[in-house]
Amino acid sequence: MSDFQLTTYTDGETQHVAEKLAPLMRPGDVITLEGDLGAGKTTFAKGIARGLGVKRNVNSPTFTIIKEYEGELPFYHMDVYRLEDTDEDIGFDEYFNGDGVCVVEWAHFIEEFLPESYLAISISYADEHSRVLTFSPGNEHYKSIAAELTGEW
Repeated sequence: MSDFQLTTYTDGETQHVAEKLAPLMRPGDVITLEGDLGAGKTTFAKGIARGLGVKRNVNSPTFTIIKEYEGELPFYHMDVYRLEDTDEDIGFDEYFNGDGVCVVEWAHFIEEFLPESYLAISISYADEHSRVLTFSPGNEHYKSIAAELTGEW
């Protein structure tokens, strides 16, 4: 399946893209976020939360691994960076097969626990002022989401 790309020039634009993505999501959807430290993974997660109607402040769950938020759909924000070099399953299936939307930062550390299909998003620096968001859909559902999102932007 082909990838889709967008370029953003501010944190606000990155967050806005994620806000536009949120209403396209449905219960059980999983988004993975990859990128260098500081590339904008948590910024993107905050935008999804805002788009889902989450009212609480969203920050990186680095030390708790998973944070749960209530919105129009439950929002599960995971930062699995600390699970590098471990095969610890902390109940991922309950989240991935649940009634909310999951966003997983550093997902490659738990690859064996990820569902069969998800929307992989890579955030990379194009230069010091811009980021490239690459959407890699795992199935037709995610492909239609990525196509609608990138066509709209």
